Amino acid sequence: MSIFLPLLTEENDALFQALNRIGPIVVSSNSSVPLPSPPDHCYLLLDSNVPLDLEAIAAWLDEGIEKLVVDLSIANELIGVIPPDRLIVLLDGTNISAISDKVRNAVSGVLLKTQNVDLDLVSSVSNFFAGSTTHILSTSEDVPTLSVLRQLSAMGAILVLPDTQLTLDATSNTKINVADAFLAPLESDRPDRLFPTIVSNETGHTLGLVYSSPESVKESIITGKGVYQSRKHGLWRKGETSGATQKVVHIRIDCDSDSLEFRVVQHGPGFCHLNRQSCFGKATGLPALESVLRSRFDSAPDGSYTKRLFSDPGLLRSKIMEEADELCKAESKEDVSFEAADLFYFALAKCVAAGVGIADIERSLDKKAKKVTRRPGNAKPQWSNKQQQESVVTTYQLPSTTPASGTICMRTFDRSSLSSQEYIQLLRRPVLKSGEMIGKVKPIVEEVRARGDEALLEFTAKFDKALLTSTVIFAPFAPETMQVEADVRKAIDTAYANIHKFHSAQMDMPLVVETMPGVICSRFARPIARVGLYVPGGTAILPSTALMLGIPAQVAGCKDIVLATPPRTDGSISPEVVYVAHLVGASAILKAGGAQAVAAMAYGTETVPKVDKIFGPGNQWVTAAKMLVQNDTEALVSIDMPAGPSEVLVIADHTANPAFVAADLLSQAEHGVDSQVVLVAVDLLPDHLAAIEREVDVQARALPRVDIVRQSIAKSIILKVPTAGEAIAFSNDYAPEHLILHLENASQKVSQIDNAGSIFVGPYTPESCGDYASGTNHTLPTNGYARQFSGVNTMSFQKHITSQEITAEGLCDLGPVVATLADCEGLQAHANAVRIRLCEQRS
Repeated sequence: MSIFLPLLTEENDALFQALNRIGPIVVSSNSSVPLPSPPDHCYLLLDSNVPLDLEAIAAWLDEGIEKLVVDLSIANELIGVIPPDRLIVLLDGTNISAISDKVRNAVSGVLLKTQNVDLDLVSSVSNFFAGSTTHILSTSEDVPTLSVLRQLSAMGAILVLPDTQLTLDATSNTKINVADAFLAPLESDRPDRLFPTIVSNETGHTLGLVYSSPESVKESIITGKGVYQSRKHGLWRKGETSGATQKVVHIRIDCDSDSLEFRVVQHGPGFCHLNRQSCFGKATGLPALESVLRSRFDSAPDGSYTKRLFSDPGLLRSKIMEEADELCKAESKEDVSFEAADLFYFALAKCVAAGVGIADIERSLDKKAKKVTRRPGNAKPQWSNKQQQESVVTTYQLPSTTPASGTICMRTFDRSSLSSQEYIQLLRRPVLKSGEMIGKVKPIVEEVRARGDEALLEFTAKFDKALLTSTVIFAPFAPETMQVEADVRKAIDTAYANIHKFHSAQMDMPLVVETMPGVICSRFARPIARVGLYVPGGTAILPSTALMLGIPAQVAGCKDIVLATPPRTDGSISPEVVYVAHLVGASAILKAGGAQAVAAMAYGTETVPKVDKIFGPGNQWVTAAKMLVQNDTEALVSIDMPAGPSEVLVIADHTANPAFVAADLLSQAEHGVDSQVVLVAVDLLPDHLAAIEREVDVQARALPRVDIVRQSIAKSIILKVPTAGEAIAFSNDYAPEHLILHLENASQKVSQIDNAGSIFVGPYTPESCGDYASGTNHTLPTNGYARQFSGVNTMSFQKHITSQEITAEGLCDLGPVVATLADCEGLQAHANAVRIRLCEQRS
C-alpha cells in the first residue's frame, strides 16, 4: 500500500522522478502536467466539467493508467463499463450520504475531499467502504504533519499531498520532504533502528539482503541510485568502488511497515561481492537463460550454435516456427514442458538479438493485462483452417498484414442482435493515442521553435526527402510553377466559382439591437488577419483542399494566407496547388509538411510568417502538432478542429442502386487504410445487400489504389436495421463526417439529421461532388466531432466583435440595475463607474 499519493499540479522533473520511485502519482486531466510515459504508476483525476468520453477513458486505461478518480456523477455512468479495480470515486462532505451500495461495490477506493483531516470521518468512510482504500485530500493550505500521516496509515488510509506541499529539500513548516513522508509509518524492531531491505532485480528475483536507514533511503529516492546502510561503515553507495552500480526502479514498504524492497537494475558483474548475480547462488530458469544468451550475443565462440542463430535471422525464424509447431502437437505434460522450453529458448534468442529482455516482456504483459478493450482473438487466416466470423471489437485495429487476394468485403452486423454495449462499440473509431503522439511531435515542434529555418530544412530533408535551399515561396508565384493541363485548369476554375459563390453567401450582416431605450448593442465580424492552411501531400495530390481552405479565407478578407504543403522530392510544389494558391490570393507557400510545418506557422521562423489560426486535415502527426501548439499560450494560435481519418456513412433502402452505393463507399475507402466506411442497410433483402457487396468487390479491384481500399474495407461495417428511423438514429449517434442518403424521399429525411459534417441527398449526389466542386466545404469534423463542430466555413476565418453605445438617458435607466448587481457581487469599482456618471447627470 502507498504511504501517500502526490497530486502533481506543475512540471518538476526532479520531483516527479523521485516520487515515481516510491509509488503512484495523481495527475488531473485538466492540468498542464503531461501524463508520464508509460503511465503505469499514475492515477488520473478526471475533470467533471468536461463531457464524458468513454473512448478516451478506454484509451487511457489501455495505455496503462492505474486508476481513474471520478466524481459521483461520472462513477454512476462508468459502473459496469470500467472494472471496479480501476475506479476511485471522489466525494466531499456534501455527497457522502448519496453513495449507494451499487457505487460502493463498483469501485476500489474513495478519495475524500475535505477541509481538514477528521480522523473520525475517515474512520466512518473507511468502514462504509470496507475492502476498499480510503484516500484523503485536505483543501487546507496548512501542511499535514508526519504524525497525521502515521495515524492515517495505521487506519489503512492514504493522504493525498499536492506537490506544492512536497520538496526534495529538508522538511519545513511549509513543505514535507518526500522521503520523510514515505518513511513516516516505518517502525524498526531492531536495536540499531535499521530496516531489513530485500534487493531484487526488475523481474523480482532476489539479489541479496541489506539494511537501510532513513538517510540511505532518502538519498536513494532523490538520486535514483542504490544506497544502503552498512552496519559497520555507515552509508554504502553500491558500486562506488566496484563499479557494480544500481539504478533504483521502485522502493516498497512491506505490509508490517518494518522492512523494504528495492527493485533495481543491476550493472556490472552482479550484486554479490563474489561477482555473482545474487548472494543466494547462481540464477536459474529464464533469468539464467537470458544472462547466457546476452553473454553469447556479445561474445559467442565462432562455430557455436548460438553464434549461428544470432548471425542467421532466417535460421532463427525457422526454429521458432518449428518449435511452435512441435508445442502445438505435444500432448503429454512432459512433452508440453519440453517443447515449451525449446520454444522459449529460441524466442528469447530473438528477443536478446533485438535488445529485448524478460523485464521488457513482463512490462508488455502487465500493460496487456490492464487493457479494458479486447480484440476478438481470432486467428489470422494463414493460421486458421476455416473462416471465422469476426465479433464486435471495442476499438477497430488494423491487421498487420492484409491478404492480397480474396473477396474485398465489409463485416456485417444486425442491430436486433446487438447488446447496448456492442452497439456503443460500433460507434467507436480507432483511438488516437494523443498523449503518445504529442510526446513524439513535441521534439520536432521545439526544434523548429528554437532553430527556425535551419530545423525546418533538416526535417524536410529527413521526412520529405527534399533538399531545399529555401522554405517559402512568396507571391506573386512564377507562371512556370503553375502550368496545369487545360481541362484541369477549367475544372479548378469551375470549382472555385461554385465554392466562392456558396461561401460568399455565408457572410454575416452586422447586427444592431436596441435592448432598451438609449442602449444600442451591436455585433459585427472581422477577419482573422493571418491564417495558415495545411494541404496534405501523402498518397494523393489535393488541390481541392487548397480550394476548400483558401476560398473562405479569401472571402472572409484574411490579410495574410500562408499555405503549407509537403514538397516533392525535387523540392517543387504540385503546379495544381500553386495555381489554387494564386487564385485564392495566398501570400506565401511553405514547402513543408507534418509537425514541422505546423510548428513553423504557429511560431514563425526567419522566413515563415507566424499565423493566428491553423486550418486543414492531416495525419496523426499533423493533428498532434496542432493540438500541441493550440495549448501553448506563447504560440497564441488556434486551430479549426480536431482531425481524424476520413469517414462516410451511407444509409440505403430498397430504392438504392447497388452500384451507386458501392461507389460511394469506395470513394472514402481509397483515402487511406484507416478510413472509416459504414453502410446502414434499411430492411434490405438478402439479394439486394449481396448485390451491393458484389459491387464493392468488383469496383474495388478496378481501382488503382486497390491495396489501400482492401485494407480499409476489411475493417468497415454493414449494419442491418429494420427502419429508416433506426438508421438515422444510428447516424446521429455516429456523427459521421459525410452522410449519404440513398433513401426513398431522401430530401424529407434531412430535417431528422442532427449530427453530420455534410449530407448528400439522393442517388445523384455523390460525396465526390462535395469533395470537389458543388460549393460546400469538404474540411469537416471527423471521429464523432460533428456533435460539437461545424465544417470549415466563412465564419471559421472571422471573429465576432460586440459593441455597445449608451446615451445619457439610457444610462439613467440601466445604471441602477448595473450598480445593484455590482454591489451584489462586491465589486464596488464597477458600481462606482456607473454612479459617478449618474451623479454628474443629476448635478
